[in-house]
Amino acid sequence: MRIGELAKISGLAPSRIRFYEASGLIKSVARKANGYRDYAPDTEWVLEIITGAQAAGFSLEEIRQLMPMNANGWQHDELLGGLKQKVEEIEVLQQRLAQNKAQLLLVIEGIEGKPEGMACADNAQMLINRLREDAVVPASGKRAAGAARTKNARQASRT
Repeated sequence: MRIGELAKISGLAPSRIRFYEASGLIKSVARKANGYRDYAPDTEWVLEIITGAQAAGFSLEEIRQLMPMNANGWQHDELLGGLKQKVEEIEVLQQRLAQNKAQLLLVIEGIEGKPEGMACADNAQMLINRLREDAVVPASGKRAAGAARTKNARQASRT
């Protein structure tokens, strides 16, 4: 199949397909006498795997290492290990995003709850101090415990 047809079927630009070929992700194809590339029918599913893996967060290098050059070359243990590693990376990213979200919600709450008559600069300084108190310590569970203690102490001082 020619690159135009493959591009139409896959939804990828011909330049992207040539890039994957130059990167060694799909088999290089010999040019015909007329200069056209002629791709094997299985190239379509290889492109689907590549684009799906990229959408899941795999780098091209990771894909290159895990993907065989033909359907019979799958390395079960390597593939399984690579997939599990990516799941772990996604979980770490999800935790980081949850922390970022919590911090943004805290800032929004602080801005929306600005005391009447307080200058914006003073409120900003108060928010900065509050964020410092609830500082993120990602390598351990100290942040969650520290934030809970700080929150409990604030609630106790209000009563």
